[in-house]
Amino acid sequence: MLLLVSVAIVVDLVVGDPRCLPHPVVGMGWLIAALEKRWNQGSALTRCAKGALLTIVVVGAVFALAWGGLAVLAQMHPMLAIAAEIWLLATTLAIKGLHSAALVVATPLAQGDLVAARQALAMIVGRDTHALEESEITRGTVETVAENTVDGITAPLFFALIGGAPLALAYKAVNTLDSMVGYRNERYADFGYASAKLDDLANWLPARLTAVTIWLAAFCLPGTRRRGTLKGALKATRREAPTHPSPNSGWPETMVARLLGIQLGGTNYYAGQPSHRAQLGEPLEPLNGRHIHRAIALMHGGWLVFWLLMGGVVLFREVLFREVLT
Repeated sequence: MLLLVSVAIVVDLVVGDPRCLPHPVVGMGWLIAALEKRWNQGSALTRCAKGALLTIVVVGAVFALAWGGLAVLAQMHPMLAIAAEIWLLATTLAIKGLHSAALVVATPLAQGDLVAARQALAMIVGRDTHALEESEITRGTVETVAENTVDGITAPLFFALIGGAPLALAYKAVNTLDSMVGYRNERYADFGYASAKLDDLANWLPARLTAVTIWLAAFCLPGTRRRGTLKGALKATRREAPTHPSPNSGWPETMVARLLGIQLGGTNYYAGQPSHRAQLGEPLEPLNGRHIHRAIALMHGGWLVFWLLMGGVVLFREVLFREVLT
């Protein structure tokens, strides 16, 4: 499995998510939308129960279809199953996509084109962007890169190494459920409760491991050690991360903020309504477009260290297992 996931990483880095190929998340979204339309009704307790059933059905169906499909292909020819699993694994990763999305914001920002930068940011965040200045555009982009390092890279890698493509796709189903119905509003507060809680549980360990691997990667990256921020970054992250509304997103966001010497969080606007979040990090320097590139570097360093450490654990387990059998 380690080799297959390694090849899938290369495929994602080179190809990304071409629009000409079908993507499993599209199918997950269609299924979730269809069931939500039918089931999200009744009393609060009924909606909560139906939401839990939605979570079970969607995650179970995705895992079963992936596992069954690969089993059928393996019966036809082993190479078909291997090729299919590599492709499925690659679809769970968003290394190239996250990198590209951040650059689409950073490029016009560096050219002073705030209108284009705002429009690009609006494609990757839910907050209002039409009136943001450079510092707030940068903040939104850096927060997105940090948070999605877990959702789009390290967490899928974590589950892929445990259970291959079926489990990695099941994780993506959990993630997609949370992004579609896991909101704390009138429509989804009850119906999406189970989905939101399962997403929190699935990301709990990967988020904390990612914060540590980003910290480790910073020892080899410019722009952090010279500020002397490495020594206290772990302690500060443990202290500040729990203040984030999400039990998991605060960990990579706080670590990136601390390592870059910037401050994230604050007030965002959604459809004109303010939403206040705890401030993370310390504003040792004002936010500007260069911090997007530094955040991208930390993202790449973080997932690479994560992969090396997890790969080492998997190899050690396999060697130990073989020794026991012999």
